Amino acid sequence: MGLIEVVTDRPQSPRKFPVVRYDHDHRDLRLDACRGLALWFIFIDHIPDNALSWLTLRNYGFSDASEVFVFVSGYTCMLAYGGAFCEQGWRTIAVRALRRAWEIYAAFLLLVLFYVALVWIIGNGQRFVDDTNTGFFFRQPGPAIAHTIGLQFAPVDTDILLTFVILHAIFPGLFWILIHGPRLTLALSLLLYLMVQMFDWHVPAWPSGEIYFNPLAWQFLFVIGAWYSFENAAHLRPIIRSRTVFLLAVAYLACSLIVALSWQFKSLEWFIPEQVAKLIYPIDKSHLAPLRLLHFLSLALVVSRLTPPEWHGLIRPLMIAMIRCGENSLSIYGLGVLLAFIARVILVDVSSTFAMQLAVSLAGIAIMIVAATVLTWESRIDRRGPKLF
Repeated sequence: MGLIEVVTDRPQSPRKFPVVRYDHDHRDLRLDACRGLALWFIFIDHIPDNALSWLTLRNYGFSDASEVFVFVSGYTCMLAYGGAFCEQGWRTIAVRALRRAWEIYAAFLLLVLFYVALVWIIGNGQRFVDDTNTGFFFRQPGPAIAHTIGLQFAPVDTDILLTFVILHAIFPGLFWILIHGPRLTLALSLLLYLMVQMFDWHVPAWPSGEIYFNPLAWQFLFVIGAWYSFENAAHLRPIIRSRTVFLLAVAYLACSLIVALSWQFKSLEWFIPEQVAKLIYPIDKSHLAPLRLLHFLSLALVVSRLTPPEWHGLIRPLMIAMIRCGENSLSIYGLGVLLAFIARVILVDVSSTFAMQLAVSLAGIAIMIVAATVLTWESRIDRRGPKLF
């Protein structure tokens, strides 16, 4: 069997699923490679004033690595649980999904604990507290801990985990609705997304404001991933393979590139007429603005066209490193948050030269690769299931 095998065959009916096995020979490694690269980008972007951030997605369009994680999470959840539905039943699937939500929740709490401890050790609870949004743990420890446990508060760079916990917790219900009416599910998810855009629906946070990655909006991208995995979009394949659609996606990516570059280079602002600027801004990340969503979908279409499932370039060492990180995305994400904070401290207290930015960025990625390789080796011995984050 080849290195890569597509595992997204469309079910013959809403109640009949393909048997999906997650092992070395059956995983679509493009998903893990994309997640691994996204983890590296997130780590680099989390280091303030890092010149290497020009290598990441966020400076070249409306969306960034966050959309990759949410879409792939919905996609792989449906692959894993949908493939086991016939043999194990909905009740077992629900338990497994809720257990995964609990694992992400526990990982979030553990990450916050280590994060706050690291801020205390390095800054004695006084330095970096505002930059990391950890000051409440030192000024109001009781309420801060309680609201963190209640998913209403999170330090900087950890807030996406709140949304992932919620999305995985609702997945059993989403799965049940999806297998009975996939198109209706997508329509209802779209309706909720539109309500968020029109009426600013959100989940409140503590002490004020809202959860940054608004789950009421980001659920739509999660559902799109699950729906596409379930349907395998056989009826969409002619559209996806259409040359016209491909060119439109490329054109949209080019336009978003110009707009994104105008944020950094004032000389490019004349490309964006004032009337257009009033129409498109703000491009809100918290509520997953439609322009961000369309940008990600366009990017996903182009990438899928340029990297077909049978592509064997994944055997290259750099791709293997990405895959290893993608296979262990939850653990590596948490490690990356801590490493990014340490890199921040080094740039502030030691040196902020380009050479140091390059050194801390490469060192952090190297540590992530080593840790992911060890985790993959350990999981093969322990024969655990796939990572769905």
